[in-house]
Amino acid sequence: MLSLLRTAFATVLVASALPASALTPVATPLLDNGQMIVVTTDGWDATQGRLQAYARTAQGWQPHGAAFDVAVGRNGSAWGVGVAPAPDGSGPQQPGEPVKQEGDGRSPAGMFRIGPAFGYAPKVASAMPYQPMLESSYCMDVPDSKYYNRIVDADVVGADAVEGSTEPMRLDLHNKGDVRYREGFVIEHNPNAEPRRGSCIFAHLWRTLGEATAGCTAMQPEHMRGLLAWLDPAQRPVFVLLPRAQYQRLQQDWQLPALPKAAR
Repeated sequence: MLSLLRTAFATVLVASALPASALTPVATPLLDNGQMIVVTTDGWDATQGRLQAYARTAQGWQPHGAAFDVAVGRNGSAWGVGVAPAPDGSGPQQPGEPVKQEGDGRSPAGMFRIGPAFGYAPKVASAMPYQPMLESSYCMDVPDSKYYNRIVDADVVGADAVEGSTEPMRLDLHNKGDVRYREGFVIEHNPNAEPRRGSCIFAHLWRTLGEATAGCTAMQPEHMRGLLAWLDPAQRPVFVLLPRAQYQRLQQDWQLPALPKAAR
């Protein structure tokens, strides 16, 4: 759950969230991307969603592959910050709608850049930048840490620096063979690593079918492999997660694909 630093890629992942006081008019994202992954849910408290990938063509957004089920946060979703809502707090959130905070068990809603892939294996079949995780790799979900919302190597930064983290990235070695981070990619939420705005947001595998997450988006292994094989960093891919009502409200402003009729 987070965003791998592109410049210090060997040791870090970074991400960001959104000021709870920001209740501003709709902002139109500046889209320069050719790939989009869309997750829609039934509402703010829904723990399940539907994912559809899209590629931009001369005719507009076209579906890539079939849609499939995913799991999101155990408490649903809440406005995050990324491309939109933006790090300065501008965005489409309305009074009464939830805003992402550290530890709230909600997946960040909005539009986010897709960062590097990660996993347990030395490499994966993907054009995306890839970081193999080590037993000493941790994502820092401790708001007061200078490494907050980053993945760091304890062998590099020191064991004391990762104290308190609840996010070891080799879950298989720390949690009885846990497969969730075996393959995944970074959702670049909270790019400025603002404390307590939410950290370590990923797309990853689910441990059991449909199991809700602490704030990530989880799916079956074959679906993850398909996305990783398709994603192309040259296309500057983005990840959109929204309840359907908000998606339909923002579709024109954000230049989003039309949802399939079955998902409306």
